[in-house]
Amino acid sequence: MPGGETADISVALLAWYDRHAREMPWRVGPAARAAGLRPDPYRVWLSEVMLQQTTVAAVRGYFLRFTARWPDVAALAAAPDEAVMAEWAGLGYYARARNLLKCARAVAARGGFPESRDGLLTLPGIGPYTAAAVAAIAFDEPAVVVDGNVERVMSRLFQVETPLPAAKSELTELAARLTPAIRPGDYAQAVMDLGATICTPRSPACGICPLMLPCAARAAGNQADLPRKLAKPEKPVREGVVWLLRSPHGWLLERRPETGLLGGMIGLPGDGWDQRLAKGARNALPAEGRARRTKSGAPGPGGGRGALPPLPPRDTLPDHSASRCRLAEGWRNPPYLHPFSSHPAHHDRPFRYQSPQRRVLCRP
Repeated sequence: MPGGETADISVALLAWYDRHAREMPWRVGPAARAAGLRPDPYRVWLSEVMLQQTTVAAVRGYFLRFTARWPDVAALAAAPDEAVMAEWAGLGYYARARNLLKCARAVAARGGFPESRDGLLTLPGIGPYTAAAVAAIAFDEPAVVVDGNVERVMSRLFQVETPLPAAKSELTELAARLTPAIRPGDYAQAVMDLGATICTPRSPACGICPLMLPCAARAAGNQADLPRKLAKPEKPVREGVVWLLRSPHGWLLERRPETGLLGGMIGLPGDGWDQRLAKGARNALPAEGRARRTKSGAPGPGGGRGALPPLPPRDTLPDHSASRCRLAEGWRNPPYLHPFSSHPAHHDRPFRYQSPQRRVLCRP
């Protein structure tokens, strides 16, 4: 595509955006931008982190609550970890919340956000996409912003047949060719809006698309088939045991390690199921490398639906110290929170030990 045509595409897309930009609580619209209002990098960054793997509809309410409670990066940096994690609950991908706090504290310590993509990449939790988006939208750097919407628009506009993820570098190069030096932030948001509202994954509305004429996939009639994607690998399945420990005063819970699956979250104590090989990978091991159960339930090489570890004896349930565990209600910092605690508050209070395979009632 000649250089003049790529410039025409950018102009046409910005003209469409000026008329049809979506209204979002974190966005400064094109009219306000033309009047001189600058986007707040804190709000841009916060929205981009929240929007990773999450829809705009799901994020709106969370964003409004976050910014009402922590209106700037300094306020967020000073917030307790537990408060931020609680406010984030329900958005999923909880590592984002932990990285959000790390980044906010780094920004507050340095006195503000870096104003370039390269500078933003030095902050914890900020990757190439977020750095480019904040640099373009908040600071008008002509950084190349590529998310799923942009990949879809580029693959159809230029009829890229290479399947994702192998096509990512090619699509990024094509997006770079179209990124203008003037209004790069508005342009980045225009492409994302186009992908979200018109050039959608299924049944794209080509008849009202501002890029209908130069779109190569539309001319070939295969726009709905693009972008092509490789088959996704099967999701891993892990089997294990968790323990439900309860007294009249509450349930025994533990804070999971900061790294790994569900890192930093409150959960039920278990047998390390999250560290175990996934079911498919385990079944690929030689027979002598698998943990199996016989029909009697004893560990062994026999048949049965294998791989659950033997349950621990009642007097060897895991010992969870107060530094790792919390109870939902009632108890006040007992030295050890486990079914056989010697803390006076637990005397004569039965605990319930429950597993998928048996249930017993224990007394401390």
